[in-house]
Amino acid sequence: MDMPVINACAVEDCAYNRDHACHALAITVGDARNPQCDTFFTSRHKGGDPSNTGRVGACKVSSCRHNTDYECRAPGITVGYQQSEVDCLTYAPA
Repeated sequence: MDMPVINACAVEDCAYNRDHACHALAITVGDARNPQCDTFFTSRHKGGDPSNTGRVGACKVSSCRHNTDYECRAPGITVGYQQSEVDCLTYAPA
């Protein structure tokens, strides 16, 4: 199984975001109820590998239709703001 790619990230102040792309090797989504990007944090310095596009390593939101055994099965996701939270915008209730 390939980890789903992060197609876009609108959270420019994230340490892993460069030009609307995530460069973390893998992110974790969720806190069991909400599809928040648990990998999000801010820093003056950019992190990750700029030659790689981020992927979803784990998803803790079992109520999402893309979640199977805490693994994301969506072909790709988008991360952005949902009100003031940094969320997986691909989340869809099961």
